[in-house]
Amino acid sequence: MTEAPATPLPIRSRDKGPLLDALRNGVVPHRGAHLIQVGRGRELEALHTSIKQVRSGAGAVRFVIGDYGSGKTFFLHLVRSVAHQEKLVTVHADLTPDRRLQGSQGRARKLYSTLMANMATRAKPGGQALTTVVEQFVTQVRRDAEATGTTVEQQLSERLWGLREFPGGPSFAKVIEAYWRSHVNQDEELRAHTLRWLSAEYAKKTEAARDLGVSEIIDDRSLFDHLKLMAAFTTMAGYRGLLVCFDELVNLYKLTHKGSRVANYEQILNIVNDTQQGRAEHIGFLFGGTPEFLEDPLRGLYSYEALRSRLEENPYATGGLVDYHGPVLRLSHFTKEHFYELLRKVRHVYAGGDPEKYPLPDEAIEAFMRHCAERVGDAYFRTPRSTIKQFIGLMDVLAQNEGADWRTLLPNVEIVEETNPDLQPLAAKDDVDNDSPLASFRL
Repeated sequence: MTEAPATPLPIRSRDKGPLLDALRNGVVPHRGAHLIQVGRGRELEALHTSIKQVRSGAGAVRFVIGDYGSGKTFFLHLVRSVAHQEKLVTVHADLTPDRRLQGSQGRARKLYSTLMANMATRAKPGGQALTTVVEQFVTQVRRDAEATGTTVEQQLSERLWGLREFPGGPSFAKVIEAYWRSHVNQDEELRAHTLRWLSAEYAKKTEAARDLGVSEIIDDRSLFDHLKLMAAFTTMAGYRGLLVCFDELVNLYKLTHKGSRVANYEQILNIVNDTQQGRAEHIGFLFGGTPEFLEDPLRGLYSYEALRSRLEENPYATGGLVDYHGPVLRLSHFTKEHFYELLRKVRHVYAGGDPEKYPLPDEAIEAFMRHCAERVGDAYFRTPRSTIKQFIGLMDVLAQNEGADWRTLLPNVEIVEETNPDLQPLAAKDDVDNDSPLASFRL
């Protein structure tokens, strides 16, 4: 194994603990992910270009495609961190049977609610930043009122007037004005109502009318319209736009009901058309999915001809050649060299950045990799989640037991090959949207 030099990265305690805890539990870390970033430099650069496009006022849409275990979720998290550095607001959500881009019974509304709950900024990267964004807007309006000698109410009306051209814009503007009144009057109940509306937590228009005096709510049919509204609002609050990340789109591919799949693919088509044709400003979309979700001719995106033609990849990017400028960005699997570098970085974080405190030497890392290869073959670095958990567990024992020898412990390390849960379709009973115009189709 060729030795990769350990990068001397500053390790902050507020990053180290959450990062290691996330890796121990096999989940994507929300803090410190940059400390263990390996490879993907050109892919990140390509999406950084899309982020700058959003920052400049345009729209962007990219599809991040990779096999199970290739690190899509981790990569999307890194991209959101880049967006925060560029002063964008981000929202993200996984698609599930109950959270879809289009659906009845509150499925799309639930997806929007999850997006708003996961809203993040550079100052608040862990989510729950909706209140922060609204407060930022109100603060900016108040400053402008003081600078111009006008009232806050006048400034609010002028600022929010531009939102009225959007579908749902008049109600959105009234809710923001209600938030300001709650701020002035210290009315916590009214404030809670406004945040509930902005988070799409109202299921009935009558409740919203009673609490806020508005005739509309964010429902299953208005998800995309309100995302464009929110993008416009974030720029009014002083940010540079909104980046929307959807992961686990394989859950659309897994739908057995054709009508449900097509309805969701039509929503994706709407997003692609609006962003590519200049009808969506200061907003970017990232879709994370597997090759099956994209390519399957019967159930994937390519089964929908309008999307296939728009997402068609560069025919010259074959035989190891790549094109990072198209709408589809493919992630390759880790190599052994990448994984070796990753383990070294995890060890560096574990030691708080002090090489003198490394719990095991490079020799042990190489032996660990050989042990894993003997158990599960190349799967140990192609789907590395469980492998990393075992690696941290090994270091935990060494760090807490003076005199323990990694050579003695290594044979006890259990590595199990991860299975792809995407191979099983959703139950048919969960697929049908009875009010969908395509509900009679099945494939």
